Amino acid sequence: MPPKESKEIRVRIAPSPTGFFHFGTARTALFNYLFAKKHNGKFIVRIEDTDRERSKPEYEKDILDGLRWLGLNSDEDPIVGGSHGPYRQSERLDMYEKYLKQLLSENKAYYCFCASEDLEMERKVMMESGIAPKYSGKCRSISHKEAEGKIEKGEASIIRFKMPEEKIRFNDLIKGKIEMDLSLFGDQVIAKNLREPLYNFAVVVDDEEMKISDVIRGEDHLPNTPKQIPIQKALGFKEVAYAHLPLILNPDRSKMSKRFLDVSVKDYKDKGYLPSAMVNFMALIGWHPEAKSGESEKEIFTIKELISEFSLERVQKGGGIFSEEKLDWINSQFIKNMEDVHLLEELKLRGDVEESSLSKESVLKIIKSTKERMKNLSEFKNLAHFFFKLPQYDKNLLIWKKSNLAGAVIALNESVAILESISPENFKKEVIEKELNQFGEKIGKGDLYWPVRVALSGREFSPPPQEIMDILGKDESIKRVKSAIENLEK
Repeated sequence: MPPKESKEIRVRIAPSPTGFFHFGTARTALFNYLFAKKHNGKFIVRIEDTDRERSKPEYEKDILDGLRWLGLNSDEDPIVGGSHGPYRQSERLDMYEKYLKQLLSENKAYYCFCASEDLEMERKVMMESGIAPKYSGKCRSISHKEAEGKIEKGEASIIRFKMPEEKIRFNDLIKGKIEMDLSLFGDQVIAKNLREPLYNFAVVVDDEEMKISDVIRGEDHLPNTPKQIPIQKALGFKEVAYAHLPLILNPDRSKMSKRFLDVSVKDYKDKGYLPSAMVNFMALIGWHPEAKSGESEKEIFTIKELISEFSLERVQKGGGIFSEEKLDWINSQFIKNMEDVHLLEELKLRGDVEESSLSKESVLKIIKSTKERMKNLSEFKNLAHFFFKLPQYDKNLLIWKKSNLAGAVIALNESVAILESISPENFKKEVIEKELNQFGEKIGKGDLYWPVRVALSGREFSPPPQEIMDILGKDESIKRVKSAIENLEK
């Protein structure tokens, strides 16, 4: 259900900087962003960096850069700041210690001194007996004073939360009503010590202190929810609303491998996918807009349209399909609809436009000629390389399959004569096509245009020859055709 208008919407994405910003996290960030903006709320980025060994500054930078590249600008994060910071867990240890001490003093948590070997043996015995493994509660009866004495003596310990043995119910904004039996969980570990909280405890404190209203996260976090709600209640916090997004599946509806989901957003950027296309594609994995009467199903959206259309009620309960073919198609549509001058700037930023004597006007013509065939920006170099440098090719490629060497030489020589007869100011594709067609109708257009195309591009497949010549200009076009003649006569 949509939130009440009086409710201040504050959502967050809380990645761990233990790896690069990957597709799965980006999709979760997008759904949070759309929900926040739809309801005039705040989108917050919190860095969960309590894993000291694996957390790296370069990973944090990659996450924040990736969000900005996608256009998912946060209202509060470690860089822009905010009134509910700090926004790195490593800077919030005093806060966690305060609440851990509260739970210990209120006898809602306790120190556990059980050795890991004993816990493993206990687990094995339970499993062999057909019982779901959980902690026996052996250290529950140790008083706080006795526990402090053990700690002073140097005994190893962890902090466990006393899990109430009751059924818990909550309404998931996507999946509906969910009920779980807490007696199956046992007393969960919430911290290694007062300065090293674990995930299920730290996230509860962070969400409360940051005034998070709705937690929108992946379905893989669903088992954590019944562990977090009791901690909220024990600390007297308000319960947040939960929404668990469906898994991302392969086209055959099998579970997508973590290896594929962990492909970084930067990898997609480097391959030449546009951020607007990535956002469009991710939004359609597990969500679909409301169908409008009399209209075909829409698949291309701007970010403003996605915000306007977005609703958690339209998020499906089952898995969303990842299709690389669809991503390529969506990206190609954004490339086609992009202004040529803007596309040129993107290609320049990537270093895909080669240095040459061609004018900006000519390069824009190249872009116009090639963008219809581009699935991503990285293809531009391959599609347009021959415009910038004289192509290298096997001279046999100049001979059309229905022709011969002599026919190719005749076609190219006549083409040179025709091209030389056209004045520089009239050397445009319409005029070139008209003049060449007159000869092509005599010998066959295939016999003419095949060798001319190869002479100009060095390729079997390329834009039409008249289009290439319009871009290259009269002198360069004639130079390339003459070079092809020389190759054939060697």
